[in-house]
Amino acid sequence: MSLAARIAIALLALAGALPVAAQGFAVQVAPPRFEETAKPGTVHRNVIEVTNSSDAEGRFRLKTADWTLAPDGSVLFSDALAEGSCRPWVAIESANLVVAPNARRRFRFEVAVPADAADGQCRFALVVEGEPELKPDGSMQVNGRIAIIVYLTIGNGAPVLTLVETQVQSVQGRDLPVVRIRNTGNAHARLAGFLDAIGSDGRRLTLLPSADPILPGATRDIPLIPVAETADAPEPVLSFPLRLKGRLESPPLRLDIDSDVAKQ
Repeated sequence: MSLAARIAIALLALAGALPVAAQGFAVQVAPPRFEETAKPGTVHRNVIEVTNSSDAEGRFRLKTADWTLAPDGSVLFSDALAEGSCRPWVAIESANLVVAPNARRRFRFEVAVPADAADGQCRFALVVEGEPELKPDGSMQVNGRIAIIVYLTIGNGAPVLTLVETQVQSVQGRDLPVVRIRNTGNAHARLAGFLDAIGSDGRRLTLLPSADPILPGATRDIPLIPVAETADAPEPVLSFPLRLKGRLESPPLRLDIDSDVAKQ
């Protein structure tokens, strides 16, 4: 996937309007993730919508999973309970779901937050799997899987962000400025906002941070992507070194940026 396509998907997902399709079975889910808050001693309830886009009846299995991010930013799922997992708080409407051809079903889940829950964040995945099929060799094959990520910030949980450094890295084959951010808080963050950049050729550009999550206790490199002047304009060419100036935000946090970045 091209960098431009990746950013477009990230922006649509931020808007909460991106249905996700899995290879091998015609199902979509919405929203792709939840970013919500809850108080200790309360029950948080929400709904996902499962759409079967095929002309055949869809049979799906539903479950929860723990997850973490790999160094390359991909998501690793685990059926086993992770240490400190909040999945025991989670209840789902049913372990199985049948959706008629070209129809949709709403599916409920809830999180019963204990009264003594500490400030922080409950993170888990809701997994929708195609019903396994028996293969000719006698093994079972899962037709597809989609995961909806849930971030539920408890009480006064919040990120604490520090700008470690700015540098240039190769991102999907293209040299881009990157901000390295450390999160010492107890909830995740996503950066928003725009930075002004002036290249060595004197050209002024606008840079947009990727929407990758920065998990508690993690240090993550966030690429800054140049914004084209119009929808049909080519991606701007970056002339290093770049002068970066502006502010990135993960409300209510603000990070002021004023630095030069150059290739090593």
